[in-house]
Amino acid sequence: MKKEYQWSSFKHLSFGKDRRGFYVFLTFALLMISCHPKSEEKQNPNFVFILADDYGYHDLSISGSKFYETPNIDRIAAEGMIFTDGYATCQVCSPSRASIMSGKFPARHGITDWIGAATGEDWRKQGRQNQLLPPEYEHSLSLNYTTLPEAMKEAGYKTFFAGKWHLGSKGSWPEDHGFNINKGGWDVGSPKGGYFAPWENPNLPSGPNGENLSMRLAKETVQFLKENKDTAFFAYLAFYAVHGPIQTTREKWTKYREKAEELGIAETGYKMGHFFPIRQVQDNPVYAGLVEAMDDAVGEVLKALDELGLAENTVVIFTSDNGGVAAGDSYSTSNLPLRAGKGYQFEGGIREPYFIKVPGLGNGQKNSTPVTGTDFYPTILELAGALLKPAEHSDGVSLVPLLKGGTIPERPLIWHYPHYGNQGGEPSSIIRLGDWKLIHYYEDGREELYNLKNDVEETTDLAAEHKGIVSELNEKLFNYLDEVGAKFPVKDPEYDPKKEKDYLQNVINKRWPQLEKQRLDYLSKDYDPGNDWWGSKITND
Repeated sequence: MKKEYQWSSFKHLSFGKDRRGFYVFLTFALLMISCHPKSEEKQNPNFVFILADDYGYHDLSISGSKFYETPNIDRIAAEGMIFTDGYATCQVCSPSRASIMSGKFPARHGITDWIGAATGEDWRKQGRQNQLLPPEYEHSLSLNYTTLPEAMKEAGYKTFFAGKWHLGSKGSWPEDHGFNINKGGWDVGSPKGGYFAPWENPNLPSGPNGENLSMRLAKETVQFLKENKDTAFFAYLAFYAVHGPIQTTREKWTKYREKAEELGIAETGYKMGHFFPIRQVQDNPVYAGLVEAMDDAVGEVLKALDELGLAENTVVIFTSDNGGVAAGDSYSTSNLPLRAGKGYQFEGGIREPYFIKVPGLGNGQKNSTPVTGTDFYPTILELAGALLKPAEHSDGVSLVPLLKGGTIPERPLIWHYPHYGNQGGEPSSIIRLGDWKLIHYYEDGREELYNLKNDVEETTDLAAEHKGIVSELNEKLFNYLDEVGAKFPVKDPEYDPKKEKDYLQNVINKRWPQLEKQRLDYLSKDYDPGNDWWGSKITND
């Protein structure tokens, strides 16, 4: 029990002319004051940052999905603040991950596409017959930046990374950018070898056959929490899930196949986009099982925080690196009512689950201020009681005022993706200011304007009606892109419009029917991937 030492406790004492006695007493009193227990001093919070891969805005039950079940991720939202207009800084993974680390938009840090994507004349090898040749981009996160984990180390935090990195080859791995510990982060962006052991990862040896990768990453994180519960820590758990290849256990597939049947299976699941069919329904039982496995892993981490007595002093953040995959890759989910998905310039490609749980703040409140991935860096520093680094997180602002119920000044958010997405997105740049969103397309220079407050589905282009707003936003957008030296695509001199038309017709005639058949195959009672459910059954004999 803390003792209170007050002057009244000593006022009966009289030193008379004995100054020596007075100084002895004064020394004694100061010693007792200095020996007060420090239990009442506010301790800097710990941080657990959870990043999902390719996880859509509506891939959670708390955001309206009737198909997926995500009680643990929902808990983070319910106990924190839900940013309804939270964004990744890019519609594909590497750029947005670099933005979280650096506090810079992709046009500034230079990683404008997923690392490994083709550029220039190599893009022709994709066989897409497109009009433009995408520009070159940076292939690793610059070592010249002071990254978020490096800033946290400076502030006295122990730093930990688990999962997907995809920000450069050896020499630009997590341990080269400020993480004390790296469990599973390396060059690649998908789970090489799949979601069940044995997998291929030089920084995460496989466990027993059939071990689930998401749960393994959670357990590595829990082990770090246990070993550092008495130390200020910054733990960054970046799941490979729910990136393709989508895989699950027979048990989870059965659960969600039956659920899809109960909800009613639609006759068709797709409609044609600009380049590819886009999924319109959430009924993929394989993907749903993968989502649940990731949520189970999140639950393991939250349970550990509770059991270790850390929850009341730990900030928990959850977000995704880009939208759910509605086209291309594994055609996994639908982001409706948001338009399209990963790789696209529309809200389905860039708007994300964005939850920040700060003990004592938020508690399920919703905030509609537009915020983005570059804002995590200054927000975390301020919550940690560390000095901000505005020269580093130059494209982000601290969200602490919002977490405390206040406001932040209105500012433009900018996206620059001068590439063709594997999922069907077009080379474009975007600016959002207030409720207005302008998209500039590089194939033909056209611009689309949407009022997201009234039209989050982006169905009505208002560019012709609001030319003044288009002009103002265009100027702000290109002033920024010019300032940071952004790169742009160029016309392909070998482009043949007839070849592109033939290619697109082939997608409609062949690829679309194949996708519809595959969707129904996943939902068939006889479905079997034919490989012991991707090796999910433990076979250690």
